[in-house]
Amino acid sequence: MTILEGGSVLFGDEAARRAAGSYVPFVLWFNFLAGFAYVAAGTGLWIRARWSVGLSFAILFGTAAVFLAFGLHVLSGGPYELRTVVAMTLRTIVWLLLALWARRELQPLERPAGGGAPPHDPSAPASRP
Repeated sequence: MTILEGGSVLFGDEAARRAAGSYVPFVLWFNFLAGFAYVAAGTGLWIRARWSVGLSFAILFGTAAVFLAFGLHVLSGGPYELRTVVAMTLRTIVWLLLALWARRELQPLERPAGGGAPPHDPSAPASRP
């Protein structure tokens, strides 16, 4: 949806831009491009790939940074749509939750400090001295 909606405003006709109202171009461009990262991260999370953790955090931090810049734009009197505030709030919360879930579920277990042995695997065959 993000890719389709953003693309229709960015690359569509004047009617699509008018229908979008007082959109903020840098927010629109970020969300359009981030849509491709959403697809990649969603695929990675679905297949439980560890790289999706980093991508989820990158999306979270990027979204939060753009949301902050958007807030400064609004505070400086720039035009905006209320739906942008709602959408950016929702995106930030969703990616915060996804990134935290991904870190908890998909990150490998850390080894103890000092290079201790990994946890014992009871299904592994016993070694003989």
